[in-house]
Amino acid sequence: MSSAIDLESLPAPARRILSADAPAQVRQLAAKGVMPGLRPADIVTVLCALILDGEKPIADTALGTFSNLPPPILSGALGADLPEAVIEVFAKNYTRDHQVIEKLLRMPRIGTAALERLADAADEAAGELIATNERLMLQNPTVIEKLYMNKRVRMSTAERLLELAVRNGLELGIAAFKEAAAAIQDQLIPEPTEEPTFDDVLFVQTEQIARQCSLDRDEEDTHERDEEGEERLRNKFVPLYAQISQMTVSQKIRRAQLGTAAERLLLVRDANRLVSSAAAKSPLMRENEAVQVTASRTVSDDVLRIIAQNREFTRNYQVKLNLVTNPRTPFSFASRLVPYLRDNDLRALSRSKNITGAVSSAIGHQLEKKQGKER
Repeated sequence: MSSAIDLESLPAPARRILSADAPAQVRQLAAKGVMPGLRPADIVTVLCALILDGEKPIADTALGTFSNLPPPILSGALGADLPEAVIEVFAKNYTRDHQVIEKLLRMPRIGTAALERLADAADEAAGELIATNERLMLQNPTVIEKLYMNKRVRMSTAERLLELAVRNGLELGIAAFKEAAAAIQDQLIPEPTEEPTFDDVLFVQTEQIARQCSLDRDEEDTHERDEEGEERLRNKFVPLYAQISQMTVSQKIRRAQLGTAAERLLLVRDANRLVSSAAAKSPLMRENEAVQVTASRTVSDDVLRIIAQNREFTRNYQVKLNLVTNPRTPFSFASRLVPYLRDNDLRALSRSKNITGAVSSAIGHQLEKKQGKER
């Protein structure tokens, strides 16, 4: 039997059901919820013990019963002080029931594991319920991380949680936490957002992606009324760069972490370096994006430095080549990658006028070294 639940705290009838020598028929009936004389809290605790025990098919039957508890049993159990392990089973199986979530959050023995499960699965309403309890958030910073990285959680909720963490000196395990915290603290005055230029590689690629979206303006109304009754253009008809330009710095940073490839291709070249760095650090960025970003000469040296330090990306040969040839790549990073380039690329670059003098010299030294070995 699972050691996660203290059986000694249960009444005698419950202990008999869960004892090692209990008849199989008694355990099967218990798995179906047939436990005469037990209170709702004890019934769900026994069901959880059978689930956690993992003994099939009893555990499967118990899980089915637990997931569909009758309202009187469910209500009675949620009004009691349930063990941490039982709360965690609730958190795993009632992720869409906002009333259950609200009651679980009030329980004194709710643990980090249950909170993380709820945060991972939260929709917009559940995310707001969890985030409202600041005491739990401060005691369990990993839950703030889960909510921040959950795309379904409202932007305003994520910003509020980030501000709570920064205000209380917490350091979160979010890839772009440093940039997000700086944005919250107003440590950097945002530079004016530059107008996109259509000859920019990344912008053109983003526009190409946007054109693939099928929008029939004859069949679908392009406008809607807001809460104040004013007519406004629907978000899906607003160009992507226009949507992004209306965001605050902290909103851009979160979008850079969780958004689409098209959004990252724009945000990685944002005039605010906090935003562009956050896009480069996004856990969702893939190799093909890194190839596109390192080929652009409009991204900042910070972005190229971040990608150059990412071992997953620098395993890709084209990324290495792009970093060496991009004049914005800091020399210390570009020079380290020169020895990994193929001979034909080294010879072509040695004649190129589009690379910096320092990199050209490093390439020359590399060619001399290779020629020396061949003699």
